Amino acid sequence: MIISLPTLLNSLVYAGIGIVVFVVGFVILDLLTPGKLWEEIRDKQNVAVAQFAGAIAIALGIIVAAAIHG
Repeated sequence: MIISLPTLLNSLVYAGIGIVVFVVGFVILDLLTPGKLWEEIRDKQNVAVAQFAGAIAIALGIIVAAAIHG
């Protein structure tokens, strides 16, 4: 299977946009929740917050993938 240059560039652009949207969504989530997520996970070892953040990450990833796929 040969991949053309425009196809490769489109894939890289969509991947970059997807990563940016994912990061922005996660930052907004961190701002909307009480406390700091990373401090809770890293310092206090709060497993419930880590599971919540993981679930949100998966959900955001599914939304971004669906938006890119069309």
